[in-house]
Amino acid sequence: MTCERGIAAYFCLYMKKKILLPLSLLFALLFQEVNAQYLFGQLTDSKGTPLPGAVVAWTGTSIGARTDDKGEFAIPLPPDTSRMPMRLAAIFSSVRDTFSLDDLTSYWTLEMSVTVELQEVTVRDAATGAYVSVLQPVKTEVINRAELRKAACCDLAGCFETQSTVQPTTTNILTNAKELRILGLSGVYNQVLVDGLPTIQGLTYTYGTGTIPGSMLENIWVTKGANSVLQGYESMVGQITVFPREGGIAEPLTADVLVNSFGEQHLNAGIATKKTRWNNYLALHASLPGGAWDRDGDTFLDLPRLTRYSLYNKWRFRKENEDGWSAFISARYVDEQRIGGQTNFNPDTDAGTTSAYGQTVRFRQPELMTKTGFRFDANNKISLLAAFVAQDQQSWFGLTRYDADQRQAYANLQYELFWGKNKTHDLKAGLSFRHFRLNENIAFSAADTLERTFAGNYLREENIPGLFAENVFHFADDRWTWIVGLRADKHNAFGWRLTPRTMLRFNPTPDFDLRASFGTGWRTVNLFPENIPLLVGSRDIVFAEALRPESAWNAGINATRRFSIGQVRLTATLDLYHTRFQNQFFPDYDTDPNRAIIANFTGKSISNGVQVELSAAWNRRLELRAAYNFLDVYRAEGTETVLLPFNPRHRILGVATFRTSGERWQFDANVHWYGKQRLPDTRSNPEHLRRPDESDPYTVLGLQVRRAFRRFEVFAGCENALDFRQLKPILGWEQPFARGFDPSFAWGSTRGREFYVGVNFKLEREEK
Repeated sequence: MTCERGIAAYFCLYMKKKILLPLSLLFALLFQEVNAQYLFGQLTDSKGTPLPGAVVAWTGTSIGARTDDKGEFAIPLPPDTSRMPMRLAAIFSSVRDTFSLDDLTSYWTLEMSVTVELQEVTVRDAATGAYVSVLQPVKTEVINRAELRKAACCDLAGCFETQSTVQPTTTNILTNAKELRILGLSGVYNQVLVDGLPTIQGLTYTYGTGTIPGSMLENIWVTKGANSVLQGYESMVGQITVFPREGGIAEPLTADVLVNSFGEQHLNAGIATKKTRWNNYLALHASLPGGAWDRDGDTFLDLPRLTRYSLYNKWRFRKENEDGWSAFISARYVDEQRIGGQTNFNPDTDAGTTSAYGQTVRFRQPELMTKTGFRFDANNKISLLAAFVAQDQQSWFGLTRYDADQRQAYANLQYELFWGKNKTHDLKAGLSFRHFRLNENIAFSAADTLERTFAGNYLREENIPGLFAENVFHFADDRWTWIVGLRADKHNAFGWRLTPRTMLRFNPTPDFDLRASFGTGWRTVNLFPENIPLLVGSRDIVFAEALRPESAWNAGINATRRFSIGQVRLTATLDLYHTRFQNQFFPDYDTDPNRAIIANFTGKSISNGVQVELSAAWNRRLELRAAYNFLDVYRAEGTETVLLPFNPRHRILGVATFRTSGERWQFDANVHWYGKQRLPDTRSNPEHLRRPDESDPYTVLGLQVRRAFRRFEVFAGCENALDFRQLKPILGWEQPFARGFDPSFAWGSTRGREFYVGVNFKLEREEK
């Protein structure tokens, strides 16, 4: 390896001394010749029709799996495979069959002995809570409800406390706004989908991850790097897809209550109705504010007062894999208020005055989503996906008034065809359209003395028609899977833009996956919703030039190895990703301490990411997972290489779960270690407003215990059990209305240790 000067030299030296040796050990595990961990196959009826949602299980064991929408399954092998033939039981609706298998390395197509009518079947997910899907051609990390039970998961950001790929990051500590980062880059560069539909953008991006409670989610899928072009052009470094619960799967009645040591209360209820041809799921959520806490004595609240009410309802008519019509339609309404700032701030009398500094955000957000399809036969289908989201927001950030309203609509009409020999190839093609309108009004109170110049009306409207095609090729008995996709979109201001992407998977053995991906992405900038520090601080804004779309390409490789040592099932993964921007935007806070300069950056901007993870599971009694992330995220300014601020280069995660016999007790622990982070340059500030160039490393520990009874569970836990706190994180807190005030200087936890207790109640469905 040849090392160059600068940051590359440091990276090269670090790779040689600290990473290459562990990676060599990991590759030894990846290529170790051990028995396959999974049996792969497909379940059909006597006519060859795939049976989705069926259960397959090894007789005499509790090891089972569920077939996907193509009837395919991947079931872990039992600890003892010495006795042949092995017997596999299959259950679909009220039909049961048993098969004798004398070869555990082949792909089996199993025909049940009767013809059955496709119906729904409810299956309890017995898989490990978080795992890499063995059926998806793109590396997909699945987080199911078993994993969500390991932490409080009050909102979507909290659902990643036990994960290493997604890093929830606070963008405004006074209102607790958060984003979800992948590969060390801002959350705007990955796409968040709800039921496959893009709804989080612009105003909804700022607080969108906080409005989705974990209790209403069934699964979360996370992919890194380039992925499908079907949902759009925006995902540059990854995609997060959340799947809300449905009436055909959820329990008839659930209720959750959580109270933490700050006095916050989170209440959830779900009602599921299941009929022959349709089902319905209704979810209610409320978050009520806690007390006024200021543990570090800087006169500012350690956490905002949050009040949120939301209602979600989802109807589904028939299943998508049935011939004929199928549809789902969902509606959601969110009413939320966040109040942060000084402890004596009264939002009714002090907003816009110098009596006390405060931030208030109030918004109402209705949503409507649908997917309607018609399946002509097993190989032809047409679908329409559509969504409409609106938000009206009124807010004060100190002496800055920010009111905005947004309307966004999305439609995607696509045709799907299975073609080729044995209909193994899958083609999807269609048309899409996006409408986005954001109207923002910024004004400064009469009490403001900072002479800022960016008050006014900002109106932006986008209309973007597009067309796309994507094909999934399967070769060599499905050992090779190749996805190639291309979309072309015409922006009303920036013209036509192409987005090519390709992904490749190779399975040399059933328990070893090699994947590679390459693709491009682009997006337009929503200046204020995506850069809250521009509104909350004291800086003026200088618009050096008009912003152009951000664009980047991403390349990555992944290796996943599943193997067993005795009764312990292990999975080892290695990820390597490289992202390079052609144009990027980030406000320049370093040139002038009193101004933020808005301009395009077309220089060298790079993100290199390495992730190593090893997980182990033993009979559902014990689960262990350890992960290491190295992130080298920097840009070149002339001859100088500058690391992006607030981004730890090194992160380590450890997760452990232990369950007693019968799973009545469950104990969970997760520990995060964060390395040093570069901080913004404050050397030109007055002495009392200067901060170190780097943060300190720190550790966050989470603990939880859960006790299950027949119809309810009680749990208690502690987040940040070591009570790490970044003291006085607000720059210039002594004079919040003067130059130099900046509450966006947080790099670690500011609220400290948090205890919580809760109860989950559920009424199980009575099977007929």
